Amino acid sequence: MRNSNTLKVLLFTRDISNNPQKLTIYARITVNGKRAEISLKRYVSVNEWDENKGRLHGLTHKARLLNSYLDEVYAAIMDTHKVLLREEKVITAQAIKARYLGQDEQHNTLLELIEYHNKTQKSVLRPGTMKNYYGTKKYLLRFLESNYKLPDIRLKQLNYKFITDFEHYLLNGPELQKGKKCTNNGAMKHLERLMKMVKLGVKLEWLDKDPFINYKLRFHKTERSYLTERELRLIEETDFTGAGYEKVKDTFLFSCYTGLSYIDVRELEKNQLVLGIDGNQWIYTKREKTSESVKLPLLPKAKKIIEKYWDSPETDTKILPVLSNQKTNKYLKEIAKACGIYKTISFHSARHTFATTVTLSNGVPIETVSKMLGHTKLSTTQIYARVLEHKIGKDMQNLIDHMNQKEHKKAIGD
Repeated sequence: MRNSNTLKVLLFTRDISNNPQKLTIYARITVNGKRAEISLKRYVSVNEWDENKGRLHGLTHKARLLNSYLDEVYAAIMDTHKVLLREEKVITAQAIKARYLGQDEQHNTLLELIEYHNKTQKSVLRPGTMKNYYGTKKYLLRFLESNYKLPDIRLKQLNYKFITDFEHYLLNGPELQKGKKCTNNGAMKHLERLMKMVKLGVKLEWLDKDPFINYKLRFHKTERSYLTERELRLIEETDFTGAGYEKVKDTFLFSCYTGLSYIDVRELEKNQLVLGIDGNQWIYTKREKTSESVKLPLLPKAKKIIEKYWDSPETDTKILPVLSNQKTNKYLKEIAKACGIYKTISFHSARHTFATTVTLSNGVPIETVSKMLGHTKLSTTQIYARVLEHKIGKDMQNLIDHMNQKEHKKAIGD
């Protein structure tokens, strides 16, 4: 880059204490007529200073030491100017001063990284996913206030200890909301989101190294709640007088027989009901969570629920009248209790029920179940779909019968 700037460096003194025996030495940097000054924190008396040379008079020990230091300052300022030129930075007096003092380095902070991530990912990630990132941000803010007494922290201060301290805070610290203390897996999810944002910081070169490099997330395996065949039948056969309860019962059962999530059932339109390749009615939709396409043949019980609400003024273009998620789960708990089902269930239990009780336990291959659930990986289905004990017993009995038949044929042949 061609240097078109005029640079001057002047070493001078200034009386800031009204004491002629204690003048402060300054370095003045001038670029294109604009000045910046640096206090060198060195002091001399009036009769020691040579104003023309910008140095101390004489050859005393003090003069030699201080003049040597001033030579170093002058050389360092000139070198700083050269470095900025090589980096093709905009050359100003303030820029040279800031670089000389080490104040021009970008000190990106954790909050800056979070805000950058959320701003750039808002149009990419689902609203539900973004809501989780906002929750993680709230926990981080409370953690910083609790452990550091700070509203923010430099990214370069993030280290392994910060991560383990944050984990401890999530598991043992104050609740973000009353009654919502973090479980182990909840804490791991917050740390997983922080990990993803930190990796973004490394890619942006805001961080030199990843502080998560030696940290391992530890998720606990959880039992997924689902209904047995008997429990499913109990809900089907129980009548409810309240219209809201009946709607929740039907939408829940519809999910049990389709495997669709709450949001996917709520958004399901009548025009997504089509004739499939086999001439029967299918649902063609896209999973809200993953945008994965789902093609799903309708089971008779699911079809019957659709027909019940097809002409209802409440549905309009939708297939079913779906209540709010909060109200749906509230009613579900009461429905389960009324049916004598005392396990904890939510609307998502219907999806697990479809995977286990409705499909896998009736011999549907796991690959087919995975497709109908809209999973991108078979391993995800293996987590959802619990191999039931009675299915194991049934499979082993089939094997025994098959082996007995072979032995019988062999005996006849002999």
